Amino acid sequence: MEIRKLLVANRGEIAARIFSTCDRLGIATVAVAAPDDASAFHTRRAAEVGEVTSYLDIEEIVAAATRAGADAVHPGYGFLAENPGFAEAVVSAGIRFVGPSPQAIRAAGDKLEAKGIAAETGVPVVQSGDPEEVGFPLMVKAAAGGGGRGMRLVRSPEELEEALESARREAASGFGDDRVFSERYVERPRHVEIQILADSHGTTVHLGERDCSVQRRHQKILEESPSPAVGPDLRAEMGEAAVAFARAVGYESAGTAEFMLAGGEFYFLELNARIQVEHPVTELVTGLDLVEEQFRIASGESLEIEAREPEGHAVEVRLYAEDPRTFLPRTGTITRLRLPEAIRVDQGVEEGDEIPVAYDPLIAKLIAHEETREDALDALSAALNVTEVRGVETNLPFLRWLVAHPELRAGEATTAFLDENPPLSRPRRVSRPWHGSWRLNGPAPARTAPPTVEETGHGDLLGGQSTLTAPMPGVVIKVLASEGDRVEPRQPLVVLEAMKMETPLVSPYEAVVRRVHVAEGERVDGGALLIELEE
Repeated sequence: MEIRKLLVANRGEIAARIFSTCDRLGIATVAVAAPDDASAFHTRRAAEVGEVTSYLDIEEIVAAATRAGADAVHPGYGFLAENPGFAEAVVSAGIRFVGPSPQAIRAAGDKLEAKGIAAETGVPVVQSGDPEEVGFPLMVKAAAGGGGRGMRLVRSPEELEEALESARREAASGFGDDRVFSERYVERPRHVEIQILADSHGTTVHLGERDCSVQRRHQKILEESPSPAVGPDLRAEMGEAAVAFARAVGYESAGTAEFMLAGGEFYFLELNARIQVEHPVTELVTGLDLVEEQFRIASGESLEIEAREPEGHAVEVRLYAEDPRTFLPRTGTITRLRLPEAIRVDQGVEEGDEIPVAYDPLIAKLIAHEETREDALDALSAALNVTEVRGVETNLPFLRWLVAHPELRAGEATTAFLDENPPLSRPRRVSRPWHGSWRLNGPAPARTAPPTVEETGHGDLLGGQSTLTAPMPGVVIKVLASEGDRVEPRQPLVVLEAMKMETPLVSPYEAVVRRVHVAEGERVDGGALLIELEE
């Protein structure tokens, strides 16, 4: 039974992108909007809009779909996309859910359970368990998480308690589930993922890989397909592992198996039970519309595609409202927006729109597709050069720097790229492919951390006194110092939350806390005075 009317339980760029496929297929569209998002871009892209108190309110979203007469709901990504309770509520209301079954979401979405299933299926995994068992360095991860939220790198036992507490808070805020676990940290791997499609008739196929190694704050910035580190044999091997895991959990719809790749060996991380932000690069090298394929699967149709080699090369970058050096989110009104016309652009805002404090500050995704990797990067670089955004600070200077970087151009970037190449820094000489540590237990190379909050001037020095100010609007989650406390350099003083991500603000030097101007739970504006220090 085909879909006639669809509600998208999401906002921004992904909602608008799904509506585009609906328009092409003649499917009526319904958007939802929270009170602080009532006039957002995605609401102007739909034929109808349903009001909800929150994008996380399952009961209200299902009620909105019922009122609108929608016969299907697409969850997009983020919010409720990987919440099995949401899928169950949609199905219980007699509405089709464009995604996997609640059982498959539950099995795939719980990272601990997923790793166990992968191991039983013969798919290699990275060791996880208690911190004492895993050892240091380790990564704390949200069991129900994704998108970089609820993740903390811990290099010593002294950092563990605060990392666990912070990860739990962020996971609870972002996913409604504060469970976390510890996983062995692998230095300098690549992050490579496999796109899969599976129908209800037993057919599961993979559509090749995407390389998502360039990341900031554990969130992806640039994605490409195919990966410069993956050839046909490794692609087939990783694809077979992804398909095996998907079949083991009874998966249907579009999904993505994420892997770490180091020294020619790959290790399963998780299966994202949803469409991915970076899905356009796969669409461009396969010629498929993955949202349309989701619709067909949800309608009970059989897949009529097979695994295939990529055609050409596609590269995507994410244009954000954020500081181009620290990646701290920015808010404001876009007074001018000029996006390129020569490549694919999936946008989430228009000129005149406001970037809100409560949601992901993604402005648009820019995706270039050419016959070769070099040509695709050149096309993307040209597109970035004609892109213009005014009224709010963006990462556009960083993206231009990144796409021109010799290490990125040489196809050598790993997840440590921004540790070793601070944003907007002068590129160093490109190393040979065999340079550095590739063994899982090999020694870590010297690391140069990207700029941190305290290094970017979020405070004013006034004759031996200093003020610590908020680098962006947000909510004060923790106040970690009291008046009269003596604090050490880089000691966290305040934890600020914005866009569901936590940012610790630290002391720039050894000092005494003269006055604390904020309390936990307080909402502050960018530039707000938080703490006064004196030497």
